[in-house]
Amino acid sequence: MAALKYAGLDDTDSDEELPPGWEERTTKDGWVYYANHLEERTQWDHPKSGKRKRVAGDLPYGWEQETDENGQVYFVDHINKRTTYLDPRLAFTVEDNPMKPNAKQKYDGNTTAMEILQGRDMSGKVIVITGANAGIGFETARSFALHGAHIILACRDMTKTNEAVQRILEEWHKAKVEAMNLDLASLRSVQEFAEAFKSKNIPLHILICNAGIFGVPWQLTEDGLESVFQVNHLGHFYLIQLLRDVLCRSAPARIVIVSSESHRFSEINGPTGKLDLNLLSPAKKDYWSMVAYNRSKLCNILVSNELNRRLSPHGVTSNTLHPGNMMYSSLHRYSWLYKLLFTLVRPFTKSMQQGAATTVYCACAPELEGLGGMYFNNCCRCPPSGEAENAETAAALWELSEKLIQERTGNFSK
Repeated sequence: MAALKYAGLDDTDSDEELPPGWEERTTKDGWVYYANHLEERTQWDHPKSGKRKRVAGDLPYGWEQETDENGQVYFVDHINKRTTYLDPRLAFTVEDNPMKPNAKQKYDGNTTAMEILQGRDMSGKVIVITGANAGIGFETARSFALHGAHIILACRDMTKTNEAVQRILEEWHKAKVEAMNLDLASLRSVQEFAEAFKSKNIPLHILICNAGIFGVPWQLTEDGLESVFQVNHLGHFYLIQLLRDVLCRSAPARIVIVSSESHRFSEINGPTGKLDLNLLSPAKKDYWSMVAYNRSKLCNILVSNELNRRLSPHGVTSNTLHPGNMMYSSLHRYSWLYKLLFTLVRPFTKSMQQGAATTVYCACAPELEGLGGMYFNNCCRCPPSGEAENAETAAALWELSEKLIQERTGNFSK
């Protein structure tokens, strides 16, 4: 092990620099500790700031954790054929108290999507964004298009989507932006979209699952499922399954799913502790629009974590995010009550550009390359609810989602 090199990494979320003679290391379970080579001792607290930290997310694509004969953890980069004692995730750590704001955080709730992309050339990147004809989705699409990416607006209303494309082209006539039809309330439409996209024979570097409905009355989709559950969760789940071969061929690639802080006020397991389809897709008498929305947002995080576990070995990572509280977007258009409420609080909420910032951050931040299974708010990683991190529930939801699609399409893409 004497040949191991202490490879340096860019520290994009650093505290103060370590004093001479100190080294940053990690334990097997991800906690950061500090070794003082001069005094031959270790400690948990940063020698200057006194903070305790842990690494975030899974190892980047191509990396593996090993232990030497002395029990010390080291890391193997199989792609670049090197070994190091430095955990590659040290470039993105969180404090022991992750809810405490970091004074040196690069971005925050006031940051706009355009600020995150400042100086970035996204040429050559292909990005699919669902629900991109209005609100946060449109600002996400616009921001990336104005920085050279090839953007596909995947939406149900083609009239509004073509208008959105024209607005972007009017701002920059060289933008590579196009509209494609996708109705998440129809598994048939999802399959047709995937086939149409694959026929283009282009890569897919970023898939942003942004579309969602909120405050709608109870209704069943053509597939016989409650609409909020299908549009916000199952439709996106099927879309990802159908496109994952393209994502893997395009690796490194990212999946970004727009969730919500409202996931914290929900659970999807029944009285027996098992996943309950009657809670996810309730009958009319048991339906409450807000509860249905909250449950769908919990599903987003659970599926993202399971996606990252399954696809990160193939170079595809998945993260979720909360865009902002009670933003005046098209999400609430189905309810006059919510529309009134959102109008009243509009002066105190984020702009659409600010709301799109965390999506853009998750989609392109260099420090997140190879890192997934995380939840973000205001461009900062934060812990989701305990239920959202339940691996057993995530696996059960994945299995149920596959079953529902198999029963309705007969050709689920494994």
